[in-house]
Amino acid sequence: MMWFLIILCVSMLAFGFVVDWWYKKHGIKNVDPEENAKHVSASERAYIESHMDNIKDDLNNDQF
Repeated sequence: MMWFLIILCVSMLAFGFVVDWWYKKHGIKNVDPEENAKHVSASERAYIESHMDNIKDDLNNDQF
């Protein structure tokens, strides 16, 4: 079971490196946060804002 977890972690890291290399090779030039924000639905935006508020409250209350 332990070998399975090690192989899974290594393969996920390798996949991440391959994706990063591919994007660097092809060049990501059109990364605009304002343009990306236009394509987020209202429910996704509300969920993320709620989640961020909860994290901020947890950090301010020292619950970690």
